[in-house]
Amino acid sequence: MLALIPASLVFASLVHAQLNNAVPTDLEAVGVEEHLDARLPLDLPFIDDNRRPVKLGDLFTGVRPVILTLNYSDCPMLCSLQLNGLFDGLEKMEWELGKQFDMITVSIDPLETPQRARLTKQKYLRLYGRGQAGAYHCLTGKDENIKALAATVGFKYTYSEETRQYAHAAVTFVCTPDGRVSRYLYGVEYNPQTVKFALLEAGQGKVGTTVDRFILACFHYDAEAGRYGPSAFRLMQLGGGCTVIMIGGVMWVVWRRDAWRKKRASAAGGASVPDPPAEK
Repeated sequence: MLALIPASLVFASLVHAQLNNAVPTDLEAVGVEEHLDARLPLDLPFIDDNRRPVKLGDLFTGVRPVILTLNYSDCPMLCSLQLNGLFDGLEKMEWELGKQFDMITVSIDPLETPQRARLTKQKYLRLYGRGQAGAYHCLTGKDENIKALAATVGFKYTYSEETRQYAHAAVTFVCTPDGRVSRYLYGVEYNPQTVKFALLEAGQGKVGTTVDRFILACFHYDAEAGRYGPSAFRLMQLGGGCTVIMIGGVMWVVWRRDAWRKKRASAAGGASVPDPPAEK
């Protein structure tokens, strides 16, 4: 499923990656084209923050959904704003990194070293203050592998030789446990409930409680607003289902009492039949 993000939304979340906030000349080179349900290239090789070679698929457990971001450690502005906002939202969420979800940050800078990526990881884990360190992975890699991943998720970015900086959009990808793109979240502020619902949706019933999934069933994602809101149709369906259950319950009670009356009538010449027990 393809969806082109409105230009206003892309422009609002655009990382100028320049201290003077200059807008890139070619806006078409920067932005996001949503590829919902796209399967990530899990065989792509990267280097993790412990300097170990890994394939992207090694970091997908098949059980927990995964938050994916594309940033770079030397970004002078929006990468920090985005990750600060994301971890602030995660810290306010009752779900915990390593228990209900994992997270991957892939550097779009092929010159970034694993040591530099590790410093970035440590910075945000300190900000988060909980969770399992092994569930957050900061990856570096070759330019062709980074671009292959970016193309799969529709992440368009460009490098300026003049400023030696990247221009890109601020977007977070929420992925299923088996490595498909489930939801795009934009901007530098992340509502904890929105993130939780996106993870719950991506988790395909593998994370969250029954109550969580019941609540999610009454909501839908509003792409224009960038958050989940009540679904009138689903609430009507739920209300209709409750009505059917209530009517069925009343009919069952009436049928039961009628059966007792018939039984008493047929036994009028014999032993008495007690009244049915009162409904609680």
